[in-house]
Amino acid sequence: MQLLQYIIQQTQLSPKSVENTISLLNEDATIPFISRYRKEITGNLDEVEIGDIVKFKELFEALEKRKKTILKALEEQGVLSDELAQKVNTSKDLIELEDLYLPFKKKRKTKAETARLQGLEPLAKMMMSQRVNDLEHTASKYTSNEVETIEDALEGARYIIAEWINERTDIRGTIRRELERHATILSKVIKTKKDDEKAQKFKDYFDWSESLSKIPSHRLLAILRAESEGFIRVKIEIDNERILERIENRIINSQNDCAPQIELAIKDAFKRLLYPSLSNERLSIAKEKADEDAITVFSKNLKQLLLGAPLGEKRILAIDPGFKSGCKVVCLNEQGELEHNENIYPHAPQNQSIEAIKKISSLVEVHKIEAIAIGNGTASRETEQLVKKIEFKHSVDVFVVSEAGASIYSASKIARDEFPNFDVTVRGSVSIGRRLQDPLAELVKIDAKSIGVGQYQHDVDQTKLKKSLDTTVESCVNTIGVNINTASESLLSYVSGIGPKLAENIVNYRNENGSFTSRTAIKKVPRLGGKAYEQAAGFLRIKNGKNPLDDSGVHPESYALVDKIAKDNKKKVSEFIGNKELIQKIDLKKYITDTIGLPTLEDIVKELEKPGLDPREKAKVFSFDKNIKTIADLRIGQILPGIVNNITNFGCFVDVGIKESGLIHVSNLSDTFVKDVNAIVNLQQQIIVKVLEVDVVRKRIQLALVK
Repeated sequence: MQLLQYIIQQTQLSPKSVENTISLLNEDATIPFISRYRKEITGNLDEVEIGDIVKFKELFEALEKRKKTILKALEEQGVLSDELAQKVNTSKDLIELEDLYLPFKKKRKTKAETARLQGLEPLAKMMMSQRVNDLEHTASKYTSNEVETIEDALEGARYIIAEWINERTDIRGTIRRELERHATILSKVIKTKKDDEKAQKFKDYFDWSESLSKIPSHRLLAILRAESEGFIRVKIEIDNERILERIENRIINSQNDCAPQIELAIKDAFKRLLYPSLSNERLSIAKEKADEDAITVFSKNLKQLLLGAPLGEKRILAIDPGFKSGCKVVCLNEQGELEHNENIYPHAPQNQSIEAIKKISSLVEVHKIEAIAIGNGTASRETEQLVKKIEFKHSVDVFVVSEAGASIYSASKIARDEFPNFDVTVRGSVSIGRRLQDPLAELVKIDAKSIGVGQYQHDVDQTKLKKSLDTTVESCVNTIGVNINTASESLLSYVSGIGPKLAENIVNYRNENGSFTSRTAIKKVPRLGGKAYEQAAGFLRIKNGKNPLDDSGVHPESYALVDKIAKDNKKKVSEFIGNKELIQKIDLKKYITDTIGLPTLEDIVKELEKPGLDPREKAKVFSFDKNIKTIADLRIGQILPGIVNNITNFGCFVDVGIKESGLIHVSNLSDTFVKDVNAIVNLQQQIIVKVLEVDVVRKRIQLALVK
């Protein structure tokens, strides 16, 4: 019940929706399956809302696990009172919980612990009582061989008091609130590194200060990276005097000899214990928030990239361009299978452009090529211009394709398993061609962090990043659906309920027994049980199978319902497929039951209208300005075509056909205030930009969106 209340409080979702979703999650149902096929049970929650339930469920479970550990430790120490147990059990977050446990934590040898062993705790207690008028006389009773002077005794007692102050939850709370509201982050360059070439990209932060609560995520991550690379020093500042005064007002209630000693203990506690710990904690919280922002941006970008426009099942000639080493050319059939590969050397130093043109022309004819994909790396522009000079006998579209991560894929185990007899150059070229056919199917083979559509992805929490990106990939794969007879092991592994091992079993079964002819045949795959089938079946497609519904998003559990609808209308199911006029005559209300509601019925109707339809747009041909080859060719005021290749919270980066991407700052995206960059532009969107500023030395280009 506590879990349910916690999630409802955090998400503001209806109790019934949360309770039912938790039940489904406990039955190992996946987010895509729940959001797509259990709408009536969840109250039509979408993937984001279900994802929030998962997140807060995990946070609650982590909190409860920590509570059990702490309660056990306190019990073993013999200090667990009913009052303390209640405080632990009612804690609502980990910070509060750790504060409660702090006084009882096993400590390394501290100054306070040493003072206790010297017998100074009774003196500390008397000082804290603030009822001792002749403190010097009282302290003299605590001198010994180890505590030689009265000042040594007072100092030891102050160390103990400082530790008590450090452990007070109210004081820690006061400082936390002050840090949260008023902390400033300052950065200063390390003088010996000021002229270091690598430090120049962090030049803006050589002397910087900003409110820690307001600093944008990308700036905080940049500052922390500069610090980790040894170029700047970072510190957190607040008004120390104001906080010390507030602590003194809370603790000191006398005017006798004890007051100055407690004042010294407060200053020591703040400087040595409280401030270092809590300022680091506040910086960690700010870093955690910055990580979340950066991960959100990365996930949004990845989703847009994965759902990028596919060209579809076309015969592709793909070129991985290069100068000295030449251009690797491969020919792929409609399914992306390699038919031919060789090298051409059209550029310097060989300059065999005539031979290259003849070879490309010949390959296009022989392999019935329908489109050409050119990687966007070194020599891309020159290769594109060469190809566009060729007069082909039939129409051949030319596309420039992002190479980001292609080298990672080409050297991976997945690539070696796919092409054991070919080197990395062939594998990289194949990947470029396949990305044009279907970006999603190819990009799932690459570690998402290598695709290059995030900001500071190596600086954020790697576990959280991986989890978010995996969830994004899973969402995209299941949104589109997967052809089980052509999908790679990598693609299948992201299908709801499948995972890597079952994906391997599916591919092995397919290789041994041939294509699947129906969804029910999937059950024959070793170790693919009823639960996995339930979770996966609706997302797996069978093209040209026995049952037309097998190539749709209609789940097999609804086949009997579709049969009944067809029978009631004296038609075959196949007659409904794509027949909008016939489908619109169905009275959906007639088929509502206790378990099947309008949301499911409406989804079924959509699938009958357009079964197996890929919701993605088709790839469009694009050309850069042929006069722009390097950053030196750019002039302020130029109007250029470009492609959005990265989106951040502060704007978007645009490829204008040269090595360096230009930045459209958020302020240059629109005449009005822009809250969300994604509301203005999308990844891979073809746009027109205006050059505002060019810094050749720092290799920075400022652009404005024209349209």
